Amino acid sequence: MSSATRLPLSGVLRLGRPSDIWFKPALSVVAAVAPPNLTLLALGRLDLAMYTMAGSLCALYAHNRPYPARARALAWVVLGMTGGLAVALLAASLTASAAVLVTVGALLAAAQKVLCDATRVGPPGNVVLTFVTSASLFAPESLEQVPGHLALALAAGAWSWIVGMAPGLLRPHGPERRATAQALNAAAAHAATRGTGDGHARTRATAAAAVHATWQTLLSARDGETGRALERLVVRAEVALAAPADTDPERLRTWARALRGTGAVPRPDDLADDDELLGFDAELTAGRPSWWRRLGPLTPLAVRTALGCALAGHASLALGVGRPYWALVTAASLYQANVTLTWSRGVQRVVGNLVGVVAFAALVPLAHLHQAALVLVCLVLNFGAEALISRNYWLGSVCVTPMALLVTEFAHYQNAGLLITERIVDTFVGALVGFATAVAVTNRRAGDRLGHALTAVERAREHAARLLAEPRPAPGALESARRALAAALVDLRATADAASGEWWQHALPEERVVTAEQSGHRTLAATVRRQGLLPARDASARTEDVRP
Repeated sequence: MSSATRLPLSGVLRLGRPSDIWFKPALSVVAAVAPPNLTLLALGRLDLAMYTMAGSLCALYAHNRPYPARARALAWVVLGMTGGLAVALLAASLTASAAVLVTVGALLAAAQKVLCDATRVGPPGNVVLTFVTSASLFAPESLEQVPGHLALALAAGAWSWIVGMAPGLLRPHGPERRATAQALNAAAAHAATRGTGDGHARTRATAAAAVHATWQTLLSARDGETGRALERLVVRAEVALAAPADTDPERLRTWARALRGTGAVPRPDDLADDDELLGFDAELTAGRPSWWRRLGPLTPLAVRTALGCALAGHASLALGVGRPYWALVTAASLYQANVTLTWSRGVQRVVGNLVGVVAFAALVPLAHLHQAALVLVCLVLNFGAEALISRNYWLGSVCVTPMALLVTEFAHYQNAGLLITERIVDTFVGALVGFATAVAVTNRRAGDRLGHALTAVERAREHAARLLAEPRPAPGALESARRALAAALVDLRATADAASGEWWQHALPEERVVTAEQSGHRTLAATVRRQGLLPARDASARTEDVRP
């Protein structure tokens, strides 16, 4: 991005539609947090709730994943949370130096950010991990207490795993069906534009991303006849994306509606034989690139996170704030794919926290009535945060902020005025220092990644065009080439969006990006017609489809 980039304010706080499954993480976190906290309340040991909450909050993750993949992801999240907590507790037991603890917290935050992005664990990403480990750094701890506290976290994490997997008993294919329905609806929205109407570029990018994400979901599940039937529907979404003018959008929406509940998966009457899925079989056999290979491009983000969190924490210490980890977590929560998105998240974080401290001031008299009231208020705030955060980050923060403040009172009640003052100071310190660090640490690799993505699209398009020119391509070859080109186009759009929002970039090849996208989508349209997935057109039209 050039130095002429503007940092937006309009629309940053606009509310969007809630997530289709907003109630799942909201209910899951309540189910995961309530039993451990109520048990500790009954035992008179609510001071240990910080350690059980470390495991309980793992229930927020992996709700979009098929259950076989969710089982693995949740297990890794629990282990990652426990590992970060172990480092934090060991550091807290070995030193009382706040400066050392802030530095350890910043390094942990950077590692958590990079690992969450590389593994694509999904929301809530690194923020929950960083919140837990940073708060643990500044809790009183001794070496002999560490094993017991880690055992509490692991036990609560095991319960979170059970909570996360339990819905699979009722809807074992729910995530795959939901992802397929989203792809069909997104493709229908694009088909409604006929490929040339208002907003067609936006709907095309949205549909392409939804289709690609659905293929990845099905790739991680691949479960019997139901999975095969869903794959055929996603092929229809791909066809609609490639040739919107030849697609009936209402038909796609009808299929999407039929995927709700547990009824039979619809079987369109125009399905080709299984040859159209040979490309998917080849992708399944080849596997996906290791997340380890994704770490390299994330180096600038790791530096931003480590440096920004460290500077924010040390600035908070210099101001005499007793909880510098709040500033550290604020900085860690800002860092997105580029500076423009980081700025937007910073504005949302500040607004949400300021409204949140007002909510805390209103709720604290109720929470101080009894420890049971404190636990129940925190449960309500847990539910509210997950119910609202998908509409806009700042709205979720309105619930997260008072919850985080009330958690500090599990051991004993504290001065509400002092908590509010320190939280406001740390919010501004973390946001200002964190954003300044994002500006200072430029991501020059964003432009390089865009160049690589362009090259990948051009090569994938050329490969598909060569297969189109052959009289009889090998079985599955054209389908595999079409899917590779579609995936490359999705990656190009995401990479271009990230690079265009970065600070102090070299001039980006915008015309080349537009040309690559246009020619790539024309080639996709030609492949679906060649495969017989749509009525064939005349030869001159086919030639136009593959022309760059």
